[in-house]
Amino acid sequence: MALEAEGFAVRCYADGAEALKGLAGQPVDIAVLDIKMPRMDGMELLKQLRRQKNDVPVIFLTSKDDEVDELIGLSMGADDYIKKPFSQRLLIARVQALLRRGELAREQEPAHDGEPPIVRGQLTLDPGRHLCTWQGDQVELTVTEFLILKSLAQRPGHVKNRDQLMDAAYGEHIYVDDRTIDSHIKRLRKKFKAVDGEFAQIETLYGVGYRYREH
Repeated sequence: MALEAEGFAVRCYADGAEALKGLAGQPVDIAVLDIKMPRMDGMELLKQLRRQKNDVPVIFLTSKDDEVDELIGLSMGADDYIKKPFSQRLLIARVQALLRRGELAREQEPAHDGEPPIVRGQLTLDPGRHLCTWQGDQVELTVTEFLILKSLAQRPGHVKNRDQLMDAAYGEHIYVDDRTIDSHIKRLRKKFKAVDGEFAQIETLYGVGYRYREH
C-alpha cells in the first residue's frame, strides 16, 4: 500500500516458489524479499534468480536478530537489506535509490557506443553492456558489485573509503551499513578467485578503505 501510494506498480506473492514463477514470467525493476517465506525462503529464491542470470536489484527484509542471514544474503548477491521493524519511508527511500541508480546509469550512456570500456591489465569493464571480464573470462556481477568495482578501477592505487563506495553503488544521501560494502567486496573477490585463484587486485587498507592495485 505504501509503495502504491508513491505511484509504484506492485505485484505481491504469497511465497517464494510463487514469486520465482511470477518473476520469470513478468520481469520487474526491483524485488523486495523477506528472508523467511513459506515453501521457498528468500535466500533460496535469490539463489535461483541469480542462477537464472536474473540480475534484478534485490532488497532483503530481515528480522532484528538475523545478522548472519543479512551477511549470507549480501554474499549471495543481494543489493541491500533492511532490518525489521522499519519505517515505510525508509523502504520507499531505498527502493527509489536503487531504481534511480539504474535510471542514471542508462542516462549516462551516450546514444552511440555507450560509456567506453575500462581496461586495467587483465580486467575489462564495459559499463554500456554491464560486462566484466578477467583474463578474457566473463565474471558475472550484480549491479552493485559492478559499480563498486568500477569506482575502484577508475583510479588504480587511489584509496576509496566506504562512504565513497556507498555513494558510487547506492547514490548519495542513502546510508548503508559499513559491513554491507565489506560483504560486497568479499563477494567480488570470491567471484574473481573462482576465475583466477591468484587474483589479488582489490586491496584492503584497514581502517581506511579499499583500492585497486596499479599493477
